[in-house]
Amino acid sequence: MEDYKLKLTLSVLGGIVFSFIFILLAFALPTKEPEVLKKPENRLEAVSQSFKDR
Repeated sequence: MEDYKLKLTLSVLGGIVFSFIFILLAFALPTKEPEVLKKPENRLEAVSQSFKDR
């Protein structure tokens, strides 16, 4: 009976620890790459960018 309680306790604690690790990783790792802003090369791109900025 003691062996059963020990196994049950260890498996519950192990599950809590692994869940906590994955929750921390979910908050620590970025979900998407940062957007790189580039300068417009011609007039059409400059006008298009000005409409996007509104």
